[in-house]
Amino acid sequence: MSVDVRLEEVKSGLRGAFTWRGDSTDQHRYADVTGWWRRPDLLKCLGPALAQLFAGERPTVVLGPESRGCLLGPLVALVFDVGFVEVRKDRVGSSDSDVWLQRTTPPDYRDRHLTLGFRKSLINSGDRVLFVDDWTETGGQASGAHMLIQDAGGFLARCCDGG
Repeated sequence: MSVDVRLEEVKSGLRGAFTWRGDSTDQHRYADVTGWWRRPDLLKCLGPALAQLFAGERPTVVLGPESRGCLLGPLVALVFDVGFVEVRKDRVGSSDSDVWLQRTTPPDYRDRHLTLGFRKSLINSGDRVLFVDDWTETGGQASGAHMLIQDAGGFLARCCDGG
């Protein structure tokens, strides 16, 4: 790992830049991690800190769901010197002719079933995939991504959340 990170300092920075929006009885209350992206000192350490947790995994690709998995995932992929694949949520049909793999997730923390997908050509048979997202509550998206990875012929090395 090229950047020396102290995990406890990174965790403390993440907690300090995190807030809940809405009061505890509000059904629309949500976790706001946008403060993470504003702090360059924290942003610089996020990829190396998360990669450090999975140094022995040797992934061949990092996979992350839109939206914030697409921010954290590339930071981790750079540390491992591998590529990144974005998992789209509830993708609508497009005019491209590429084959897409899609799966519906188990219920998430809001009891939603999302349709996840990516272009089949982006995950190869035998790929070791590290799944990265900012938050894991029920594991529904990780489970859906795992099924997609298997559909593509790859296998899940590990799941990693930034929280």
